[in-house]
Amino acid sequence: MSTPSDQIPPSPPPAPPPYEPTGAAVSSTDDKNIAMLTHLSGIIFSIIVPLIVWLMHKDRADKAYLVTEAKEALNFQITVLIGYVICWVLAFVIIGAFLTPLVWLFNLVFCIVAAIRVSQNGSYRYPWVLRLIS
Repeated sequence: MSTPSDQIPPSPPPAPPPYEPTGAAVSSTDDKNIAMLTHLSGIIFSIIVPLIVWLMHKDRADKAYLVTEAKEALNFQITVLIGYVICWVLAFVIIGAFLTPLVWLFNLVFCIVAAIRVSQNGSYRYPWVLRLIS
């Protein structure tokens, strides 16, 4: 004969804890806004703001997202700065005077695109950039 305990189905195993992403995927709204402003600041302040943001947060594990975006903006601004130096050197051959506005426009467009992508998707990686800070 069967006992009542034989008829009770076993309880299911406990559910796993909810998934919590770690590292650069986690970002607060403040970090996202700072990252967006870091990308936009390159239009006026060049490497200054991305460098400050990166130096302030590079040793903090909870700011990995912000550090990643600041490094990306810093690498882009360093590349643009190199472009300006090349234009200055080529200005002696007249062609640099025509290339300087193109470098400025390139900087303007990509800074705005990066700020929009960061505010929507959370991350942006510039194309054609020297990755000097890794």
